[in-house]
Amino acid sequence: MANKFIGEIEKNSKEKIIASISEFKGNTFVDLRVHFEDERSGEYKPTKKGIAVSAKNIDGVIDLLTRGKEEINS
Repeated sequence: MANKFIGEIEKNSKEKIIASISEFKGNTFVDLRVHFEDERSGEYKPTKKGIAVSAKNIDGVIDLLTRGKEEINS
């Protein structure tokens, strides 16, 4: 399976967080990766900063993010 784009959010003026579905060694992941804007080409390229979440861990990660959001907003 080739990477499948899910969506993106702006991190700052030079970086985006891009979500995609990817496969590695036969396992499928949701990959959240920071991409930077290449000054020469203007294209966004991936960095090593990110996380690949397996299907079995997605609900746990969503729960942690929700709890973090609630903590910030309280």
